[in-house]
Amino acid sequence: MELWSRADPQLREVVCFSLRCRALALLLQAVFNLLIPDHAADAFSPPRPGAPGAWDALLERLLGGLARWDGEHFLFIAEHGYLLEHSCAGLFALAAAARANGLVNAGFVLYSRARRFALQLQAGSAPSLWKQLLSLASSAALMCAGIFLPFVLFQCYAYVRFCSPGTGLAPSVPEPLLQLARDKGYRVAGMAGAEPPWCSQRFPVVYSYVQDTYWNVGFLRYFELRQIPNFLLALPVTLLCSWAAWTYVSTNPRHCLTLGLERRKTEERGKARDGFCGPAAFVYVVHSTALLLFGFSCMHVQVLTRFLGSSSPILYWFPAYLLQEHEPLLWSAGTDNPKSGKPLLGKSASRCEKGTSDNPVVRLLLNWRSLTPLSKSILGFFLGYWLLGLILHCNFFPWT
Repeated sequence: MELWSRADPQLREVVCFSLRCRALALLLQAVFNLLIPDHAADAFSPPRPGAPGAWDALLERLLGGLARWDGEHFLFIAEHGYLLEHSCAGLFALAAAARANGLVNAGFVLYSRARRFALQLQAGSAPSLWKQLLSLASSAALMCAGIFLPFVLFQCYAYVRFCSPGTGLAPSVPEPLLQLARDKGYRVAGMAGAEPPWCSQRFPVVYSYVQDTYWNVGFLRYFELRQIPNFLLALPVTLLCSWAAWTYVSTNPRHCLTLGLERRKTEERGKARDGFCGPAAFVYVVHSTALLLFGFSCMHVQVLTRFLGSSSPILYWFPAYLLQEHEPLLWSAGTDNPKSGKPLLGKSASRCEKGTSDNPVVRLLLNWRSLTPLSKSILGFFLGYWLLGLILHCNFFPWT
């Protein structure tokens, strides 16, 4: 409690607002799940052997809407382990433990070390070229190993579980789950039979095989006429991230052409520019753009919103930048220049138990009619995605 009372007032307000939104989301998913019948989606929905108890039925009523789509995979793994081969694409706490895109995080480490070395060379402060290169390579290798190691260990675990001879595990598996595996063509761990194709690869990686075989994920495979609604669903986030990349590149063309490895005058004076268009944001813009291109061309495009929303701060940073730059309600009173004006934030944020709020998002929502069209579009997208996502997701309708 003492730490909470000493925290920054605006940070406390953001935390309180987030908690209220989460509580409201839990309430709404329970209501929507009760009122709207579940859609018969062609998705993983395993049977639950055994008669549910009274508490199970209550939890299903209250939180059943969360056990949809990926949630079904997580619950199945928690209950039965990696029993089915296709579960090996399900999303550990460490970024690179089972998701290949988590390996991209190694790029942050490599870029940070390379940039530091380049700036030292330009400033003439590098003590010894070979000594500096050796230090750079060793530190980068250690950090990258920490990122790659969970992924490698998980592939080894999957190899032992699915590529070893039958271990007699199958007889202990409930019959409804075995029937599900037969109906869907899932390979069950410990069962005798043909060795999975990925086991004989030079570098056996179960993740890419599962994505390719069970979900048909691959370059341009999703580009079909019947997937146009899903491309429209991903259009807002595609436009936002593309707009963010264009804004940054057009504002910092030289910085982008030199990959941020050139020492700037502002950096020499210790006055590096902050904010979205500052030099520190370069690596995040590159990261989000790479994920956007990969997700749009190689993944099921309807997951692009949550893919980018859970991987990059740009999806939130850039809309906040647009609001601050173009929404007069966020400028300080008596000025028309968003760049010179300070954000219209209260001097201190109220506690959670008080009904007032100094959160700028709440302030914008309370003044909806006076907002600019751009602000309405940004807030409308995030609010619509939050509400529509709750309605569709908790009833097994196609969603991100």
